[in-house]
Amino acid sequence: MYIQIIAVGKLKEKYLVQGIAEYTKRLTPYVKFQIVEVPDEKAPETMSEAEVLQVKEREGERILAQIKSDAHVIALAIGGQLWSSEELAAELDRLGTYGTSHVAFVIGGSHGLADGVLSRAQQRLSFGRMTLPHQLMRLVLTEQIYRAVKINRGEPYHK
Repeated sequence: MYIQIIAVGKLKEKYLVQGIAEYTKRLTPYVKFQIVEVPDEKAPETMSEAEVLQVKEREGERILAQIKSDAHVIALAIGGQLWSSEELAAELDRLGTYGTSHVAFVIGGSHGLADGVLSRAQQRLSFGRMTLPHQLMRLVLTEQIYRAVKINRGEPYHK
């Protein structure tokens, strides 16, 4: 199975980079895993709604350019479905067995995802109603993918 995370912006915090590197290393024996970073749109702190929409659209175009036609896309969105770790594992298992061998998770920038990206997604996943930094979500999602793989293999890690 090929799992990728497509995310807006470059990680700068060393602790996040190190954490993601550790889980990526752990995933390597089980799946092909890749994180693709697309540039975020430079924007002032205060913007009109129209300007926010433009930023999301530009970032969305960059995201869509990275999604392969055969990918099953799962967009991270506050309004998405809430899954347990076991449900994520079951969904990845189902997709690998009956759907596609390529799953792309998408994490938007600080303003969220463009409508075009949300339309391309087959599913929307939420990690809860709390707002979390989109850069931190890369680490959390990478860990949860690793946990799902371990659950599906029946190997110790998940508790």
